Amino acid sequence: MRDLTTHSQIVEFMRLFGRAAHAPVRVYLTGGSTAVLQGWRETTVDIDLRFTPESDELFRSISKIKEQLNINLELAAPSDFIPELPGWEERSIFVAQEGKARFFQYDPYSQALAKIERGHNQDLLDVKSMFDSKLIEASRLLEFYDAIEPLIFKYPAINPEIFRSKVIAFIQTIA
Repeated sequence: MRDLTTHSQIVEFMRLFGRAAHAPVRVYLTGGSTAVLQGWRETTVDIDLRFTPESDELFRSISKIKEQLNINLELAAPSDFIPELPGWEERSIFVAQEGKARFFQYDPYSQALAKIERGHNQDLLDVKSMFDSKLIEASRLLEFYDAIEPLIFKYPAINPEIFRSKVIAFIQTIA
């Protein structure tokens, strides 16, 4: 069983991953990593990330870093669970540059909608923290849902009507 991941371990992961990158790469941290980096939580179960462009060299480095730091790393992003939001890259929040790797927190609106769709208690607490921290606004969240609704058919596990009702219910609870 691996340890929970702390802020300092996320920073060390970025340093080591940046050292492994021999060409420019953009790394998007998401999920619990965002919560820890923002200070909403002390720990997360794993570091969720996506990087572009992909390279075998960096995939191999992830296994080594995971063992070295005794942490869990997951290759995951909101677009694995819901349709990609238009403009998500521009809304992603710059965190740091380590070597040739530039690190970002994945777009807060994408993260919020994916977390609302999943509906786990910790996910909903994270989304509330996004609102409290002014990273997202209720009206824009619904606009982004509307933008991706026509693409939900590509995610057969999602019922669009139920997803929309979750978004609206969440907005009403924080209003």
